Amino acid sequence: MKLTKEQIGNGIWILAILLILFTPIGFHARVLVNKVVAAVISPSAVDEKEQATLADYHWNLIDLEGESINLQSKKGHVILVNVWATWCPPCVAELPGFVELYSDYKDKVTFVFVANDEKDRVIAFLEKKEYRLPVYFQASATPKELESGSIPVTYIIDKEGGIVVNKTGAANWNSEKTRSMLDKLLAD
Repeated sequence: MKLTKEQIGNGIWILAILLILFTPIGFHARVLVNKVVAAVISPSAVDEKEQATLADYHWNLIDLEGESINLQSKKGHVILVNVWATWCPPCVAELPGFVELYSDYKDKVTFVFVANDEKDRVIAFLEKKEYRLPVYFQASATPKELESGSIPVTYIIDKEGGIVVNKTGAANWNSEKTRSMLDKLLAD
């Protein structure tokens, strides 16, 4: 049986789609696409009338060294919470922006990067990328106002507990818009 040019072309397309969907090549392609998309998306504040307030700060977390913290100890601070995983292309795509933002705001804003992943994978990923971020793992239930069925999800919480930003999906977190928002929240 002789294959036609059309059948060969279709076979090549099927192979390309399978590579993109089921191989590391595809993972990197999805990360790249998400980086392009995130570059043009700057997170916006939730309309004041629709802002939720974090009523219960009690959330036990464990850092990479095994030390426990409770979000309650950060009450009264501006807090940025990001829930992510190493296997999530949009999460990986937005992390470089977070690294830059954290570098400039780490002494002013409380950053909480909650990994939804295995500790060994997270450590290997952070070391490979040379990212220095405060990463935690959940040790208790997530406060209901911070629950989400999707990742990445990022929240910015003001000093009074108002959830100013509630963004699902990749975004440019190192934008001037985000920096201006943080500066305003810090000044309040």
